[in-house]
Amino acid sequence: MLVVHSLNSPVFPGERSVVTIGAYDGLHRGHRAVISSVVERAKRLGERSAVVTFDRHPASVVRPDSAPLLLTSLEQRIELLKQTGIDAVIVLEFDEAASGEEAEDFIRRVFVDGLRAQEIIVGEDFHFGRGRRGNVQLLSALGQDHDFAVTPLVLRRSESEEIISSTAIRAALQRGEIAAANAMLGRNVVVAGEVVHGDERGRTIGFPTANVDVPQGFIVPADGVYAARCVTESGERFACAVNIGKRPTFYGSADRSLVECHLLEFSGDLYGQRLAVEFVERLRDEQRFDGLDALKAQLRADVDRARDLARL
Repeated sequence: MLVVHSLNSPVFPGERSVVTIGAYDGLHRGHRAVISSVVERAKRLGERSAVVTFDRHPASVVRPDSAPLLLTSLEQRIELLKQTGIDAVIVLEFDEAASGEEAEDFIRRVFVDGLRAQEIIVGEDFHFGRGRRGNVQLLSALGQDHDFAVTPLVLRRSESEEIISSTAIRAALQRGEIAAANAMLGRNVVVAGEVVHGDERGRTIGFPTANVDVPQGFIVPADGVYAARCVTESGERFACAVNIGKRPTFYGSADRSLVECHLLEFSGDLYGQRLAVEFVERLRDEQRFDGLDALKAQLRADVDRARDLARL
């Protein structure tokens, strides 16, 4: 798969393409349905397939105070896109200048000059360009002038008949509904960050944890205890029990929730390394215990359940 960061020259010289565009945060089942249509259509036409996305979520520039927390980093999105069979991913810089680009200029620069689009496939509610003026109707109108077709798609629905969207997945995570989020994604939710030093309380009670510092701007599931799998920088995988929360047994209140991972059958330390946490199932709410004995008994039960649910 070709990854392109500039449209100074045509992406596919002498060839035309079938294209889709979007933030594609999470690359959930609905996104993949659109991309699958792009790949299949390009093959039928004998053309190339491409996804246009952005180096950051457009909302982080247009409305930073209310921008959504991210499900995936750009690097994660690119890795996931590699699995779709798409020929190229075009990563456009999105800044203040880009947010002010008129929809018509964007279409000519990206779809006409950069990709020589023969067909553009997007979700039916897609918007782009200054003031969100760009939509399926405008694309279709300009397609008549620039010789490309526009195909709007309705994103796939989940088993509950809720339209699959990044917004719906974020809402499920904020409720701690891992099963629902995983179903909409079509894979397990993953958060990642650097392992940092904590107060090492877990070590003193027999349950050492790797404290994952998830960067600001990325979503984590609601406070609670989860069965998960952890993947180290070297690619090693471990079943783990994860606590997200403020540890009320030790602290009356805390400024922020921590992501603490107890890796099963692991010894050593991971400080300074990147750890990815793949959530399998929610075990319980976070709770306050009356003393260490009650806490340790519950942690043993949590670890046993996590071992069964996140078995590798």
